[in-house]
Amino acid sequence: MSLKMGLNLTNYYSINFTIPKRSKNLIKFIIIHYTGMKKESEAIKRLCDSESQVSSHYFIKDNGEILNLVPDLYEAWHAGKSSWKNFRSINKNSIGIEVNNPGHYHVYKEFHSKQIISLIKLLKFLKKKYNIKTQNILGHSDIAPLRKKDPGEKFPWNKLAKKNLCKFHSLNEKKIKIYRNLKLESFEIKELLVNLNKIGYSDIKKSHTNKQRELIIKAFQRRYRQDLINGKPDKECLLISKNLAK
Repeated sequence: MSLKMGLNLTNYYSINFTIPKRSKNLIKFIIIHYTGMKKESEAIKRLCDSESQVSSHYFIKDNGEILNLVPDLYEAWHAGKSSWKNFRSINKNSIGIEVNNPGHYHVYKEFHSKQIISLIKLLKFLKKKYNIKTQNILGHSDIAPLRKKDPGEKFPWNKLAKKNLCKFHSLNEKKIKIYRNLKLESFEIKELLVNLNKIGYSDIKKSHTNKQRELIIKAFQRRYRQDLINGKPDKECLLISKNLAK
């Protein structure tokens, strides 16, 4: 398989997965994570430790090497409590990819170029093999915005979008920046929330507190407006949401 993919792929199995095998047709999503741990070796160990009860299908090391931890047709334990559009508990419908990075709690840093090169090759292969829609390549914070921040605002979604490996807005970022921090009317806030729900942030309907709503808007910003994550709805966010919800 590594020859077909042109990848530096190593089998390094985790026992944290659900039996029996699932149908290939069940795989609808690819979910991207960061590890959020100080050391790469500790992250790999945790994903393979039966006591941790977490895993992913693939792990991308700092040097770009890809570890295949769980075979694709088994359900790895990477998404946790999650939802997107009408899907719940995304583990059963997804392939999880962990990209090594200390994350927000351990000096969050830029992703290595070798990691992104390997990720792009892996995404192209998986997208084609399982006929995954471009809009179904997501981050952990997209499907669990109330709990998660990964892969975070330093993850190059725009770069992947240019290769048709995820969805991104088509607006000129310099031109729409003039609408940043401009307050919304109440009807515009409602429109933004409806758009977020159309995009796929299904938690938005169930979020009854301002804090929950703020976390969902932050997840949206981490993905689509990465240089300002404040959880506040403004005209720039509304424009981006309109573009994506079309």
